Amino acid sequence: MTDVVLQLLNVESAYGPIKAIRGVSLKVRQGEIVTVLGSNGAGKTTILKTISGIIDPRKGSIEFQGKDITAKDPAHIVQQGLSHVPEGREVFPLLSVRDNLLMGAYTRKDRDGVARDMESVYAYFPILRERATQDAGLLSGGQQQMLAISRAIMAAPHLILLDEPSLGLSPKLTKEIFEIVVRINRERGTTILLVEQNANMALNASDHGYVLENGRIVMEDTCERLREKEDIKEFYLGVKDDGVRGERRWKKKKTWR
Repeated sequence: MTDVVLQLLNVESAYGPIKAIRGVSLKVRQGEIVTVLGSNGAGKTTILKTISGIIDPRKGSIEFQGKDITAKDPAHIVQQGLSHVPEGREVFPLLSVRDNLLMGAYTRKDRDGVARDMESVYAYFPILRERATQDAGLLSGGQQQMLAISRAIMAAPHLILLDEPSLGLSPKLTKEIFEIVVRINRERGTTILLVEQNANMALNASDHGYVLENGRIVMEDTCERLREKEDIKEFYLGVKDDGVRGERRWKKKKTWR
């Protein structure tokens, strides 16, 4: 399909002898927010690192906007229009907020566009304008997450890979971050592949979802339908049927129905 921006086919990646993802296939369509749900250690972050070229896959292929980017250099992948917001933010702590943002626009030649996008990210996150001259390492965790997302926007990407944006943040700040992520998608038309442990926030913000267990995709559907699946309700949203209230969680098997 022409509207498919990103496609993974039977991708496997590993850390030494340990396979982290096993035969992962997924699609991200233009203008969507797609989420990958999974518990800690399921392989979610590895998927994003494999897409952005940080890890080379052992098998399978990755296409971005119809071009093969499998195992390409990360700098090349960024130039194709893909930005990665890593887990843990990874801002440049000794650079100012403004210089961090300009680092995101490093590959761009359109100065007027860079200036417009700078104003856009300040509109999304006004605190960054207030702290523009401050070293990024002195920002709070939430402010650093805002900066990491904004730095990705400054590259004017077609697709943003967003890894655990709620990690370490309060529920209030998590809600604010997700609201801005949805605005970026709707207002700028930026496609987003989101990895997130907070299933409730991710499913409410996203259009389509995949569930990852032990490195394998075990379920995919629209997020509206996923929210109604019994396994999703129980194992990811914390909703239990009255009839199994007394049953031990670790004894109940997932059926992925």
